[in-house]
Amino acid sequence: MASDRAASALALEVLQQLWLGGVRDVVLSPGSRSAPFALALDAADRAGDLRLHVRVDERSAGFLALGLATGSRRPVAVVTTSGTAVGNLLPAVMEAHHTGRRLVVVSADRPDRLRGTGANQTTEQAGIFGTFAPCHDLSSEVASADLSRIAAQACSRPGPTQLNVQLDGDLLPPPAHPDSWWQRPETHAMAQLQADSDPQAAGNRATAQLQSGGSVGPGVEPSVSVPTDGELLPLGPRTVVVAGDDAGPAARLLAESAGWPLVAEPTSGARIGGQALRTGRLLLTTALRDEVERVVVVGHPTLSRPVTSLISDPALEVLSVRGRSGVATDPGRVARVLDLVPRVDRPDDAAWFQRWQSADQRLSDLIDSELAARQSPSRETGTAGNASPLAVAAVVGAAVGAETTLVVGSSNAVRDLDVMATPWPPLQHRFVVGNRGLAGIDGMVSSAVGIALGRPRAARTIAYLGDLTFLHDTNGLLIGPREPRPDLTLVVLSDDGGAIFSTLEQGGPDYADAFERVFATPHGTDLAALCAAHHTAYERVDDLARLAHALAESPSGIRVLEVPVSRSDRRAEAAWLRRLARQAVP
Repeated sequence: MASDRAASALALEVLQQLWLGGVRDVVLSPGSRSAPFALALDAADRAGDLRLHVRVDERSAGFLALGLATGSRRPVAVVTTSGTAVGNLLPAVMEAHHTGRRLVVVSADRPDRLRGTGANQTTEQAGIFGTFAPCHDLSSEVASADLSRIAAQACSRPGPTQLNVQLDGDLLPPPAHPDSWWQRPETHAMAQLQADSDPQAAGNRATAQLQSGGSVGPGVEPSVSVPTDGELLPLGPRTVVVAGDDAGPAARLLAESAGWPLVAEPTSGARIGGQALRTGRLLLTTALRDEVERVVVVGHPTLSRPVTSLISDPALEVLSVRGRSGVATDPGRVARVLDLVPRVDRPDDAAWFQRWQSADQRLSDLIDSELAARQSPSRETGTAGNASPLAVAAVVGAAVGAETTLVVGSSNAVRDLDVMATPWPPLQHRFVVGNRGLAGIDGMVSSAVGIALGRPRAARTIAYLGDLTFLHDTNGLLIGPREPRPDLTLVVLSDDGGAIFSTLEQGGPDYADAFERVFATPHGTDLAALCAAHHTAYERVDDLARLAHALAESPSGIRVLEVPVSRSDRRAEAAWLRRLARQAVP
């Protein structure tokens, strides 16, 4: 039955229903209209029922919540006041939509009767995210049963949901009764519904329950999900498995079962084991590419044109598996879409993979040997700006040991890693992720902070970012003194601008006069001073040996390692890699 609640009572009930749905982390950007949410969340945090994270910048808050959802595998809520505050969440909501992350936007609003009147901070914010997030416009008269159903759906469906909450009348709860600001919801199944304040421990329990045949606690996704009832593929066609972002272990297991080459991006979760190729994307520029007859696409591959060309080829049999978001990556609209990763009943002809494996080893050796030869003595001793970006990526990749989390930014950082990171050994619980749904540079510092907070038991957490990616979200370092802080090392590949464009058409000589200003965008920012302003530890690292040593350390809190590199030879470097690939595969 509907009831006309006070604003504080409605806010409390919304938060209680989200808690029952598995929400254990909430990000708050404070404001006046959201005051009843803020006080209830502070009380819940003090009671130990959830973790509250306060951020003054809504865009950073949205990406912090996205990172928390990625790291903890739980739904995470972000609470804002009304007006432009809600609109600042759009980039994070778009990324959550394209990656299927469970982000619950709780937007405080004025009552419906004030819309269209010019009232302060009042706009049409219900449904502001359009196709990216379904919206439920909740008034004080919403029935409790409906609110329970809506919150449960928001916490369980893939992707973001907006709960737009109309708050009318007195916003604050009675000051004389602070114990009433938050009340943990009572239920007959409390023992099962209550989650540990450590989200990683809760995730470990959920995995153990799965392995023992039990059920997962509220809101926690299993860390590994491998279907066994996918379509049975016939052997024979020369097949390559492409594992894009968030492909998971199923792509690797298919490649291993069939004995097929595996081209796995760093954030795929499948760049592991003996079938994975280190230089797969480069080998797709050689004659080996012409012999491929079938491609199985798992996850969301976006890093390179050779891979996009392969999976868009109408002359090939292309099978693409739906991802977490429900979309199968098929940019050429040539694929047959599958709901589950397919399977085989026995290995295919081993000669096909052996040719790719041999070429991969030859090309890797060529890259490493010539890269070492290019390192002059001054570079080895650490002359500023002389380190090769590829050599930096190799050091970062080697630092990703067992139980390590690596968050990778877009642009050149992840592409360098794609060439230099040797596939990691299996069964060592690495977690390599990035915001690859839309592959933007938005919010990466905040995302990395959230991922680290969501995985507190990781041996260490490293974020590998370009300088523009870092600068785009320096508000991610704007963390109050009472807020949870992770142990996180941010490695900033610093080349004073956007080097990735130099490898594209606009980086050619015909556009040289305009390139530096409108594409490279040099900024000259003093990262040391910026970190000092945020009370964040900083170190300039000019020596690769020092970088390797620093990444083996266990820092306390957040620190930034700035690694200066040059972007002047990025275009020539790309041509050099293509030349080596042709040399490895005559």
